[in-house]
Amino acid sequence: MGAAGGRGVLVTGASRGIGAATAQAFAARGDRVAVHYRSGEEQARAVLADLPGEGHLLVQGDLADPQQVARLADEAATGLGRVDVLVNNAARFLDPADAGEGSRRGDHRVTDVSYEAWVAAWQATLATNLLGPANLTFCVARHMGAVPPADGLPVGRVVNVGSRGAYRGEPDVPAYGASKAGLHAFGQSMAVALAPVGIAVVSVAPGFVATDMAAALLDGPEGDAIRGQSPFGRVARPQEVADAVVALADPGAEWLSGAVVDLNGASHLR
Repeated sequence: MGAAGGRGVLVTGASRGIGAATAQAFAARGDRVAVHYRSGEEQARAVLADLPGEGHLLVQGDLADPQQVARLADEAATGLGRVDVLVNNAARFLDPADAGEGSRRGDHRVTDVSYEAWVAAWQATLATNLLGPANLTFCVARHMGAVPPADGLPVGRVVNVGSRGAYRGEPDVPAYGASKAGLHAFGQSMAVALAPVGIAVVSVAPGFVATDMAAALLDGPEGDAIRGQSPFGRVARPQEVADAVVALADPGAEWLSGAVVDLNGASHLR
């Protein structure tokens, strides 16, 4: 453990939205946070500067690149002294340019895009949303097992941020929905594989959240209908997802390992 105390927490995609709120929530409870970003360095530095406490750091890397994943895991482990909690939050929701001309928000509905755009959308989405967390979990879990935790702390916690879309279906962005379903299944596999070494793994499945990624939809003509999906008449706030992640990563939450926790305001029941 580092001199600043608390647990060491690596949060991916922490330059904005759910990731930024999660970094803030862990820091507020006295933990040291590695704020990961891919390209939004200015935003990430602003998040870092706003964190209470000491011992925080920035780590950069493209989760779609296995070599960069290994490097950022090492940098987080070195900077924090120990990674006690990994939050796999970063996700790619394609830009329109990634899915081809005429695409809206990166949509790649099977009846509307070219084969080339279809292939590109799937490759880019799965590389970041599924393969990236899988590779990072491998690297961080090996570190957790090699470095003893502080007295009284478990070996480790992994929390994956999935999506309601894994169950509800995402016809406009099927690669996104499939990547999140894969992330849920991956988390359950890791819950079984890592329990013998003391690492618990759990996933959350949010619905719509009021983030930059969802702003175009929520501020557009579809916004009221989206908010109306929940009987509360709104979408989640990033802090609500962050609070759930912190609770699921608690040292005493081991028996939740393997769970996928719905976090959608009763907008989709399964």
